[in-house]
Amino acid sequence: MKIDVHVHSKYSTRPSQWFLQKLGCPESFTETRQLYEIAKKRGMSMVTISDHNTIAGALELAHLDDFFISEEITAYFPEDRCKIHVLALNITEAHHREIQKYRDNIYELVPFLRQQHITHIVAHPLFAVNDKLTIEHFEQLLLLFKNFELNGTRDAYQNDILRSILDNLTSEDIDRLSNRYGFEPEFEEPWVKHLTGGSDDHSSLNIASMYTLVPGATTLTEFLDGIGSGTCRPDGRPANPKTMAHNLYSIAYQYYKNKFRLERYVDKDVFLKFIDRFLSGNSTDKTGVFFKLQAFWGGMRRKKKPDASSLDQLFKYEAEKLIYEDASLFLMAKHGPKNQDNPLENDWFRFVTRASNNVLSVFGNHLLNHISGANVFDIFQCIGSAGALYTVLAPYFVAYTIFTKDRAFSREALAAVSGKSPDSRSNHPKVAHFTDTFSEVNGVAHTMQMFAQLADKHHKDLTLITCGQKSENGHVVKNFEPIGSYKLAEYPSQQFFYPPFLDMLEYVYENGFTLINSATPGPIGLAALAISRILKLPINGFYHTAFPQYAKYLTEDDAMEDVMWKYMIWYYNQMDKVFVSSKNSGEELTAKGIDPKKLVIFPRGVDTLRFHPTKANGFLKKRYNAEKKINMLYVGRVSKEKNLHILAEAFSKLSEQHPDARLVITGDGPYREEMRTKLKNTNCLFTGYLKGEDLATLYASCDFFVFPSTTDTFGNVILEAQASGLPVIVTDVGGPQENMNDGETGIIVRDITAEKLADAMENLLENTAMRTRMSQVARKNMENRSYDNAFNSTWELYKNAS
Repeated sequence: MKIDVHVHSKYSTRPSQWFLQKLGCPESFTETRQLYEIAKKRGMSMVTISDHNTIAGALELAHLDDFFISEEITAYFPEDRCKIHVLALNITEAHHREIQKYRDNIYELVPFLRQQHITHIVAHPLFAVNDKLTIEHFEQLLLLFKNFELNGTRDAYQNDILRSILDNLTSEDIDRLSNRYGFEPEFEEPWVKHLTGGSDDHSSLNIASMYTLVPGATTLTEFLDGIGSGTCRPDGRPANPKTMAHNLYSIAYQYYKNKFRLERYVDKDVFLKFIDRFLSGNSTDKTGVFFKLQAFWGGMRRKKKPDASSLDQLFKYEAEKLIYEDASLFLMAKHGPKNQDNPLENDWFRFVTRASNNVLSVFGNHLLNHISGANVFDIFQCIGSAGALYTVLAPYFVAYTIFTKDRAFSREALAAVSGKSPDSRSNHPKVAHFTDTFSEVNGVAHTMQMFAQLADKHHKDLTLITCGQKSENGHVVKNFEPIGSYKLAEYPSQQFFYPPFLDMLEYVYENGFTLINSATPGPIGLAALAISRILKLPINGFYHTAFPQYAKYLTEDDAMEDVMWKYMIWYYNQMDKVFVSSKNSGEELTAKGIDPKKLVIFPRGVDTLRFHPTKANGFLKKRYNAEKKINMLYVGRVSKEKNLHILAEAFSKLSEQHPDARLVITGDGPYREEMRTKLKNTNCLFTGYLKGEDLATLYASCDFFVFPSTTDTFGNVILEAQASGLPVIVTDVGGPQENMNDGETGIIVRDITAEKLADAMENLLENTAMRTRMSQVARKNMENRSYDNAFNSTWELYKNAS
């Protein structure tokens, strides 16, 4: 015999009461008879309804032979009013009246139920009904109750921990708890617990998703005896955040459907019919002629797309368009879901995700167009309108937050009662590192690539989460398909990808990450921040790129730089820790308003095996047939914000006096053709983008390295050059200066101009002995900065943050 002992009718106040109060809706609108029919259709031997503190719904069905009256009692710990829900099965009206007298004190309620021989079960014992549940309360429940419920609205993680706690209780545990709380259990073998199952359904969407099975029982008496003797067992499927969110959507829809009598329009509107299929509990009712006519006409007409500033209207437009264009979704609207093995919440999640992704893509372009145009007032108006989309997606945010909180409490309960923990979160952090660059050619991407390789090598639990990138390391890198993208008019090679937010949220939750890192303040970084807040996870920000300075270079607008700084400071102040690659970067952020207590300099390394002086092999002669000269090298993005216009001017001056010098430019970017034109009468070689062994041998085959940038926060190429035995020339602004020793491994140019840069380059050109000495010291200094050492040091920082 199988029975779902935890189903609510329209008379039951919902557990998500705060959400309903926002809507002005204290009750469900699911009809009692409908609940009965659904339960029987789903294979229940008998049916009961366990409303909160009322049996009004149960009395409507009490005349049926295969129905019995139950109640879900809201009981309290009297000392602090912590709520506990207790299921009382097969009660009478007299029982119900007496229960109301005792339920304010759980210490009195439980003895009463036992004296009356009422089968009683503590429902969802690890769920804090009114946010007051503590480990002390849970431990006292272990003394008060024999029967515990695996609940259909909780996830497998929480239910599995509850089962583990109960299965491993010992008599010594009970004695310890009895001594602590000053009372003894009033039943035999209190360390032996019985588990039941119940769906805890409030919307008719998940009736009998979990239920109690008593093998061999054929009557209600035998069923209840099975619970008492422990021959019962829970069965069915647990929930997940998508289940709860689906129910919250249903709560709102059923309320408004009742309030505005939407049933008059359901069969006349394809969009409303689709919604009704998923949220009313009537997923398979037939469609009428009005629906068919409207579907034909509605699918043929062309609606004007709403402006992105009206996100609520835009969401409805995109959702309706999706239903018409997706054949499977249209068939669901017409006939209802056909795959009974796929829970409704999965199809609903897919629909909401796709519709919201379309909206987010349009909204992202709308916002970035305003930012690109520096339309400040329009920017704030655009951001304000995003509240409508937040409201639409709020059920998912709420659900994932609640389930995350439940998981944390479950871990605490397991550790408190048994001394065990399901994971070692501090010693073995599980890190999700969000980045918007991985396969591109830049220092940040190279760092991310090395992190992926080293995490694999050292068996660390790190996943790089990115979007629109290429990667062959699938078990370390999770690459999401972007829902849209945006290219800057001033910088076409720089592209922003919009991430699929709900898919990312689900991925981080399901994989149980304990720490989030964000390597970007862009769209993917915003997703990381939002996910960390929803899932209550610590988040570290990595400051890699000086975006405000880049914005000024690209737009030549001081106001744009100021706007970018305001955003950057806001973003990084949301972080628990801000990892900077240099002291200079930290001082810059502090000066702009970042709390200095948040700042941590994280170790950066270089591949000392790949980049090595012994790889010098005449690469330029072999590859480019370039005659022997003194070669000065630049490696990086060929763009103006790297001060390459200053380098071009400096080398032009230098070439007049030193025809034996060659400038090698390695990389690509928007300034390449203009720079080539400026240097057409000089001995300058543009190699384009090089990588791997070609890049390593190029480094080693040159004589010194020049890097005029004032916008780099670190500069990986400075380490690579020195590891290859090259002296380096850098500026006194930014992070590169901290990765070399002035006068020992290279030269720092202060207050950079073309003249000063040319002087530094000439100094190294003319002084062979100094180049040789600097080359040897540079290599020696880099040998202690291997990637392995840097990665292991960084991982220690993660342990402290988890």
